[in-house]
Amino acid sequence: MSLSAHNIYEMSLDQNPANYVPLTPLTFIERAASVYPHYTAVVHGPVRRDWAETYARCRRLASALQKRGIGLGHTVAAMLPNIPEMFEAHFGVPMSGATLNTLNIRLDAETIAFMLEHGEAKILLTDREFSETIGKALKLVPVAKRPLIIDVDDPRFVGGEKLGTLDYETLLAEGDPEFAWQLPANECRPLP
Repeated sequence: MSLSAHNIYEMSLDQNPANYVPLTPLTFIERAASVYPHYTAVVHGPVRRDWAETYARCRRLASALQKRGIGLGHTVAAMLPNIPEMFEAHFGVPMSGATLNTLNIRLDAETIAFMLEHGEAKILLTDREFSETIGKALKLVPVAKRPLIIDVDDPRFVGGEKLGTLDYETLLAEGDPEFAWQLPANECRPLP
């Protein structure tokens, strides 16, 4: 006889607001922006952003992605170093309902191509620093399955080239800083 079959804590307790809240880090940034709006959240070279500004940028990203048709069931890939845009992607992409697929910067072009195709990435956020590897990877992905490339231009990196037709700041400008994102209905499913 299974012990769980007689566990009173698992019997007749359907999920409801009183006993279940999906786990999500999205509430962390919302709370930080509410409680500490003018405290520093991001430092990258000369860039300094507080929690309120960072939260607004994440919401802009989510809104811009949704305006481009990205949401539940979609994947946004990111090939970025540890820069503010990567931090924003960790919140903004799930706020849009999509799933973030962070690509390991040490992988080769063949592996990246496989991950982009297999993960069905609709958008790829990429830094010039990885343009050589990403350029090779994109040539291995069938044209019909290639994601929209969004270039992130980190001014602290010299070299590389832009691969897309759109840059990150232009994408952000399309978004609403007051975007009303939703919590996921279930931690195993990004949005209701």
